[in-house]
Amino acid sequence: MKVLVIGSGGREHTLCWKIARSSAVDEVFCAPGNGGIAGDAICIDIAGDDIRSLVRFVRDNSIDLTVVGPEAPLVAGIVDAFTAEKLPVFGPDSRAAALEGSKIFAKTAMENCSIPTARFKTFTDAGLAKTFIDQAGYPLVVKADGLAAGKGVIVTSTRDEAVRAVEDIMVKREFGDAGSSVVLEERLIGEEASFIAICDGKNIVPLASSQDHKPALDNDEGPNTGGMGAYSPAPVLDRETSESVLDTILYPLVAGLRKQGITYRGVLYAGLMITSDGPKVLEFNVRLGDPETQPLLMRLKSDIVPLLMEVAHGSSIKDLKLEWEQGPGVCVVLASGGYPGSYEKGKPITGIDKADAIDGVKVFHAGTRIQGNSIVTSGGRVLGVTALGSDLRTTIDKAYRAVSLISFDGMHYRSDIGHKALRRLS
Repeated sequence: MKVLVIGSGGREHTLCWKIARSSAVDEVFCAPGNGGIAGDAICIDIAGDDIRSLVRFVRDNSIDLTVVGPEAPLVAGIVDAFTAEKLPVFGPDSRAAALEGSKIFAKTAMENCSIPTARFKTFTDAGLAKTFIDQAGYPLVVKADGLAAGKGVIVTSTRDEAVRAVEDIMVKREFGDAGSSVVLEERLIGEEASFIAICDGKNIVPLASSQDHKPALDNDEGPNTGGMGAYSPAPVLDRETSESVLDTILYPLVAGLRKQGITYRGVLYAGLMITSDGPKVLEFNVRLGDPETQPLLMRLKSDIVPLLMEVAHGSSIKDLKLEWEQGPGVCVVLASGGYPGSYEKGKPITGIDKADAIDGVKVFHAGTRIQGNSIVTSGGRVLGVTALGSDLRTTIDKAYRAVSLISFDGMHYRSDIGHKALRRLS
């Protein structure tokens, strides 16, 4: 069979790599892909938001399955367009994708379904938002309502920080139209974790637990990013907590959406804060996490394609089980200097082949392109250096040994990926 993956980041490289390993798959295409994906799939020069051209390519090339990686095409209705043409596609339709496309929609859905989350208020007027900040008796998180590439969430500790965040989002429009509305919510205290599952509209197959590292700098300092590294499994999500997430969050959400006439098919990602009162939802995403996908799919022993196909065809996944490597996976993101702010592109990268040669290591490309005979940087997050090992300490050391072999001008990364888990395990 032929499979098309839509997207150009580290998540999509990992999907292409994993799908290509399936015995059922003959060819993998990626639109538009990147410099590293070109080694694992046939890259097609079609943008991920060019829905009409993607439909035409799939139809003309008899593609058996399309897997949508990023959130933007999902929110824009790519699944609706493919479904109208009777083309098998994996991902939620635009109504379901509003869970990520609008934080106000997501918070309202949580409220309607009695899902544990932070107290919140929504605003379309910056002045009213600032008035609420003056009255709130607790630290706030300020969120742009729309899509902001994972960077529209500002965690604040003081009134002045919260006011400045509202100014940046609603007045200066640092995230464009995504900031026409904001959510101001209570800042939760605890440890973050990612709970990612596959849903067929009714049944849910959870993936292994994982934990992302959003802040740009060590010790969770600096501005939020799209993710600077991840590991799986996450010790904070033990069996009891995971069962609680399914029972009190995911199943109630899917059932609540179904009552509204929304059938949720695809990836359902709950970004959680594990508090003293149990797990609470920070946000929902409608696609695989990046960089959580890298250690997750490295650890996944099962063929992922049958699961994707069943969901794409509207079939039940109730009886499908996934097998996982016992050892952990760790991903360290190498970013361009200045990220998540402004950064330069076109920096030559060396050492990828040496890092890839380490047993149990795979370097996934996020922001790269081919320039002549070289791989150069083309994005904020450039590479996801991912390792498998027998235990967490060994795996972390292996990942950073691979990182030490790679170099490009301005390269920066966090040096503490996985340290929370080490502390918890000890």
